[in-house]
Amino acid sequence: MVNQDTLTLDIGFTYEDFASKLDDYDYHFNPGDVVAGTVFSLEPRGALIDIGAKTAAYIPIQEMSINRIDTPEEVLQSNETREFYILADENEDGQLTLSIRRIEYMRAWERVRQLQTEDATVRSLVFATNRGGALVRIEGLRGFIPGSHISTRKPKEELVGEELPLKFLEVDEERNRLVLSHRRALVERKMNKLEVGEVVIGTVRGIKPYGAFIDIGGVSGLLHISEISHDHIDTPHSVFNVNDELKVMIIDLDADRGRISLSTKQLEPEPGDMVKNPQVVYDKAEEMAVKYREQILAKQQGTLIEEVPQDIEEDVPTAMEDAEIPDAMEEAEVPAAVAEEISGDIEEEVPAATEEEVPLAVEDEGSATTTETEEISAAE
Repeated sequence: MVNQDTLTLDIGFTYEDFASKLDDYDYHFNPGDVVAGTVFSLEPRGALIDIGAKTAAYIPIQEMSINRIDTPEEVLQSNETREFYILADENEDGQLTLSIRRIEYMRAWERVRQLQTEDATVRSLVFATNRGGALVRIEGLRGFIPGSHISTRKPKEELVGEELPLKFLEVDEERNRLVLSHRRALVERKMNKLEVGEVVIGTVRGIKPYGAFIDIGGVSGLLHISEISHDHIDTPHSVFNVNDELKVMIIDLDADRGRISLSTKQLEPEPGDMVKNPQVVYDKAEEMAVKYREQILAKQQGTLIEEVPQDIEEDVPTAMEDAEIPDAMEEAEVPAAVAEEISGDIEEEVPAATEEEVPLAVEDEGSATTTETEEISAAE
């Protein structure tokens, strides 16, 4: 009979030793790390994820997607392996909290910054409006269009569900702000079809002490008071009325700022004709524009012809420097009845009146419902 004691081997390695060795190979996880994990249990409001820690990590449903979801199954599948962001350190049970939403937001900000660098035009549906403007989603981030940068006569509320072309005004991940302009996208599209020295027919849409805003086919250009006539003019009201139709020449296109500068002064056959007999100016507009273009070309070549008047030396007079010119598009769609109520100081890309109303690009899950209920007028 075999003695059982002879089959017992002393390997010098206990269960305690084994556990200790496992501890030696335990990974250290920190909030902010991005790790690979495998889904091994889906729950009604979250999921358990194996990331190689002693205890399974947990991802709550609100952290599963940049978009709102109702069930974990919309995003995750059992045994699926993917990247997770460590959102919070271990709790009292040694469990880490994970997020997919944070990864998607980081990538969304990166993509939006790239689009801004490329000066890209993007298209997005308006999903809601608030007191200051309209809300859209760009790469999953919530973007804001200030009311002054919406170029339409429709009430804001009627824009919900409409797709708009947009340009970026502000991309600030640190402040959680994404601000866009509908006006600038339209101006750029229109500018691509316009040329300096071109004569266009426009309609006076608003008059200010510093000049008149002229609608030229859906976008607005500024006819500065210094570019109305060679003769001195006290106020543009002495020459124009709202809704007057006139011929103007484009003297500057600034796509970066969305500005179109216009002139009737350069179309005058004789100095002061715009004040004394504007019809003569309109009749000879194309002829004078040809001379203007020739003068500009000669100036560019460094051989000014003798007929160039002295004041053509400065295509954009000092009075039209940045300090005095608002964005050319700011009053593009302003009805005449309210033109006088709009401040001339509109240099800021995001008007001060809306500064407090710019919603966050990344919504706070805890307060999103309250914010959207109280401030957002969305289509039901």
